[in-house]
Amino acid sequence: TTEMAKQEEAETQISELDLLSSMFPYEEEFAVTDQLALAELKHYVENESAEVPSSKVQFILNVKTEEPNASMVEFTMACALPFKYPTVLPEITVRSLLLSRSQQILLNSDLKTYLMQNFSGEPCMLSAREWVKDHAAAYIDKDLSSSSATASDTTQSEVTMFTRLWIYSHHIYNKQKRKNIIDWAKELSLSGFCMPGKPGVVCVEGLQSSCEEFWSRVRRLTWKRILIRHREDVSLERGGHAEIQKQRKFPTLEEKCFDAHGARGNHMDLGQLYHFLEEKGCADIFQMYFGVEGH
Repeated sequence: TTEMAKQEEAETQISELDLLSSMFPYEEEFAVTDQLALAELKHYVENESAEVPSSKVQFILNVKTEEPNASMVEFTMACALPFKYPTVLPEITVRSLLLSRSQQILLNSDLKTYLMQNFSGEPCMLSAREWVKDHAAAYIDKDLSSSSATASDTTQSEVTMFTRLWIYSHHIYNKQKRKNIIDWAKELSLSGFCMPGKPGVVCVEGLQSSCEEFWSRVRRLTWKRILIRHREDVSLERGGHAEIQKQRKFPTLEEKCFDAHGARGNHMDLGQLYHFLEEKGCADIFQMYFGVEGH
C-alpha cells in the first residue's frame, strides 16, 4: 500500500538524518534548518494516525575540501528531502563564494547526473557529500567563458538583482534566533546588521535570491510581529562578485547593540541607531521605521 511506502520512506529519512548527526556532531558541519519539519516527520513515523508532514526536512551540510595547493575551500550543501525520498532524489544546491554562477550551475547539474545514474531509489546523502568533497573544488578553476553555460547565463532574463531588506520585529531577545540570523546571513553571503532588543531591526543585503531565502527562514520562526519595512532592489548589469561588493553598505553582518537602557537593558538608544544609519548613508530608513525625522 502507498501508506506503507510512505512510512518506509519516512523511516529511511529519519535513520539517514540520525546517521548524519552522529557522523557530523558539530553544527558547523551538519545542521537541520527546519526543526519543525523534522519533529513532524518523527511524529509521523511514531504514530500510525499522524498526518503526513506538511513540509520537507531541510538541512545544511558544510564540506571542506583540501585544494592541491593546500588551501581549504568550503562548500555549503543546502539540502531538502522530498516526501518520497529515497524513491526520488534529494534536492541539493551546492554553493561557495568562490564559484561563479556558471560554475555553480555546472557543478549542481553534474552532481544531479551522478546521483541519477547511481542511486535511483536508495539513500544517497553521504555519497552526495563524498562526491562534493572529491569533485567540487575542480569547478572553481573551470573556465566556462567559451561554453554554452555562460552564453545562456547572460540572457536578458538573467540580470542579477542586488537586494537590501529592512526587517522590523516587535522585539528580538532570543539567543537562538539571534544566532540563526547571524549564521544564516553568513551561509547566504549576506551583509548588514541586526539590532536586538525592542524593537528589533535587521538589515540584510546581497543577492536577491539569498535575501529571499533568508526572509523565508526568518519568517518561519515564531515572532510576535515581524515584517519587511522596506526593500531596495538594484539590477546589476554584469552581476559579478565585484559588482555585488560595490553595492554593499555593510562589510559583514554583525549584531549592533547601542547603549541599552530601560529596566531589562533591552531598549536601544535610537539616537545612536540614527547616527549609525547616517554614517552608512541610510538615514532616510530611520524615518520609515519610526516615522520621525532623526536628529
